[in-house]
Amino acid sequence: MPSDRKTELRVGRLTKAHGLKGALKLELFTDTPEQRFVPGAVFRLQVPADSAWHDKTLTLTELRWYNSHPVGFFEGVDDRTAAESLVKAILWVDQDTDELPHEDDAWYDHQLVGLRVERDGVVVGTVARVDHLPAQDLLAVDTASGEVLVPFVSALVPKVDVEAGVVVVTPPQGLFEELADDTDDEPTSDGGSTPDAEPTSDAESAPDDER
Repeated sequence: MPSDRKTELRVGRLTKAHGLKGALKLELFTDTPEQRFVPGAVFRLQVPADSAWHDKTLTLTELRWYNSHPVGFFEGVDDRTAAESLVKAILWVDQDTDELPHEDDAWYDHQLVGLRVERDGVVVGTVARVDHLPAQDLLAVDTASGEVLVPFVSALVPKVDVEAGVVVVTPPQGLFEELADDTDDEPTSDGGSTPDAEPTSDAESAPDDER
C-alpha cells in the first residue's frame, strides 16, 4: 500500500544563464539526474520572497550536457533575461519517505527536526529546522535563549545519532555561551544534509538534499 508520508528533497540549483534561448546551467544535488530531470518533471522553486518566481514551479522540457555540465530548458523560460531572473534558484521535489535511500552520514530534514542538541554532554536545545543556503546548510536550534544557527559542517556537528535522538555540536565559544551558563546543572534529558563537506546526493542526501 503506498505511503502517504512525503518529504521534500533538494535536487538542484540554477547557477547561470546559458545562451540566448532561456537555458540554465545546473548544479545537481542528485546521483540520478536521468530519473529526476526528465521532460515534464516539475520542481518547486526556492527563491527570495520578492522574486517574480516566488511560490511558483518550473517544468523541465529537456536536460542537455555541454562539456560535462548539465543545462536545463524549462517551460516559460524562453530567453536569456528570463533565465537570468532564475539564477541561484534551488529546485525541490516531493519524495515518498518509504522510497528514500539510506547512507551513513546523510540525513533528510524530517530525520533531524526534533532531535535534541547536546554540547559537552549538556542539552542546549532542539533542532527546529534545516536552512538550505547556497553556501552551506544551517541547523536552526531552538534554545531557552532563542534561536541559534549552527553551520551544518562536520567540524561543528561531529555526530548525528537519529536512533538516539541526539545531535552533538562543538560550536565556537560564545554561540551557546549564555545558555550553557543557565543549564550547567540541568540533566541531559529528552528534548529532542551530511554535515556539509559537500551536499550529498540522491544516493543520499544531506539534510533533505538529494545529495
